Amino acid sequence: MKVLKFNRELIKRLKIAGIRLEDEQFVDLYNDYSTLLENGEKVSYIVACLSDKYAISERKVYGLIKRFKSDCKMSAV
Repeated sequence: MKVLKFNRELIKRLKIAGIRLEDEQFVDLYNDYSTLLENGEKVSYIVACLSDKYAISERKVYGLIKRFKSDCKMSAV
C-alpha cells in the first residue's frame, strides 16, 4: 500500500496519458517492432514473428502496436 500511496501522482498521470500498467511487459515487443519496421520488414511479417516470440495472438500484437503508437498524447504530457 505504501508504494501506491507514494506513487499515486505518477500513476494518475500515466492513467490520464492512456498508459496501462500491464503494458510494461510489452515495451520490448514494441521496440522489436520499431527496429524491424526500420529495417524494412513488412508489418504482417513483423506481427507474425512477434506473436511467436512473445507467445500472444497476432490480434493482440496489432492491438498493442496501435495503442503504443497513440499512447503519447500531447495533451497528456
